[in-house]
Amino acid sequence: MGILEGKRVLVTGVLTDASIGFHVARIAQEQGAEVVLTAYPRPTLTARIAKRLPTGPDAPPPVLELDVMNPEHLDSLAGRLREAGFDRLDGVVHAIGFAPQNALGGNFLETPWEDVATAVHASTYSLKALTMACLPLMTEGGAVVGLDFDATKAWPVYDWMGVAKAGLESCSRYLAKYLGPKNIRVNLVAAGPLATMAAKSIPGFEGMTDMWPQVAPLGWDIKDSEPTARAVAALLSDWFPATTGEIVHVDGGLHAMGGPS
Repeated sequence: MGILEGKRVLVTGVLTDASIGFHVARIAQEQGAEVVLTAYPRPTLTARIAKRLPTGPDAPPPVLELDVMNPEHLDSLAGRLREAGFDRLDGVVHAIGFAPQNALGGNFLETPWEDVATAVHASTYSLKALTMACLPLMTEGGAVVGLDFDATKAWPVYDWMGVAKAGLESCSRYLAKYLGPKNIRVNLVAAGPLATMAAKSIPGFEGMTDMWPQVAPLGWDIKDSEPTARAVAALLSDWFPATTGEIVHVDGGLHAMGGPS
């Protein structure tokens, strides 16, 4: 019996089978959860990828289109989930982040507000927006888990996405405060750099991936999303009943180090 037996979990951010969200969905199914996926901008691509999950091509999870910056998509989400057979949610996984190219790659001082606003809306406010869209189905409490990248430092090339992640961390704490009385826990997993499509879109991101294994005391494999996905699954489970507003680092320990030894 898995740690998510009987749970119903919504997972965002499944674009390819290299996506962190894909591995979260995979482990959630392996641990007994029933999964529903959301996708944007290509739900048909996500539907094809969903057939590679443990339930296989014969019983892939439903895929719902969801642009977290579109109020109509958010307002209709609970109803569409019910139509898909999900009248209850026990867990929500926020694996969403986006910034225009102009907001990344060392362009921090020149990025206009319009691009900053897009990054903050898509990567920060979306945690609150997604949670509130799912709240009508979380009548028995549950867990919200978001994917983070340590925002306590100014990383090379990460720029306004780093600012957006700092906002995400603060947003998760306020959600934890206001949703605690509803028995809903809100936590983040701060992963090290992983070879996802989102990471590859950041100019110069390979500089961090080269440095990480040298500094992290446990080492780091940019192609291995398993440790991050396991942490998300654990936080979705009942094994952390009194943990909320927390950031769990899954980065080989780099966050605790001062530099190369």
